[in-house]
Amino acid sequence: MTNEELMNVVGGAFSAALVTAIVSALKGIYDLGKSIGSSIRRVLGGKYCKIN
Repeated sequence: MTNEELMNVVGGAFSAALVTAIVSALKGIYDLGKSIGSSIRRVLGGKYCKIN
């Protein structure tokens, strides 16, 4: 490619850092929901450790 052609190259809208940040945020939301659901299930089922 010539220098003129390289000057006209337009990058994409998404970068690897942006995709990684979105995936990381979604994993965090998923893990939070999983732990809340697990806690609710244990409390409703009566299978939790009592704090002394």
